[in-house]
Amino acid sequence: RMETDCNPMELPNHTGFEEDSDYRDFEGADVKDMRLEAEAVVNDVLFAVSNMFVSKTLPCAEDVAYINVETRERNRYCLELTEAGLRVVAYDFDQTDDRLQTPYHETVYSLLDSLSPAYREVFGNALLQRLEALKKESQ
Repeated sequence: RMETDCNPMELPNHTGFEEDSDYRDFEGADVKDMRLEAEAVVNDVLFAVSNMFVSKTLPCAEDVAYINVETRERNRYCLELTEAGLRVVAYDFDQTDDRLQTPYHETVYSLLDSLSPAYREVFGNALLQRLEALKKESQ
């Protein structure tokens, strides 16, 4: 629950959780453990939200995992992660609401971008800092 400033050098180098999954060839099949995917999602964007963690209450399986996120605006969400992407399934931690029909997002970045202006600002600033550092390195 602790807020920290982002060190842009710790920003992930990739832009999505799909491309470089180490688990693609697990047992020779394209089966992913969604808990591992969910952990990777959390690690990618934790610096830009107030709190984010994989739910230990809701069941994780090969095809679904749940992630709790609290934005910097202090809004809480429970996200469902499946092959279809991520979507909000409740407006509190460790909950699902079957009546909620929210759209799927391909990436955690686009989902958080739609939910949290503060996320957008923090992520954008970190990206700018990283680009400036890369520019300095190449000079």
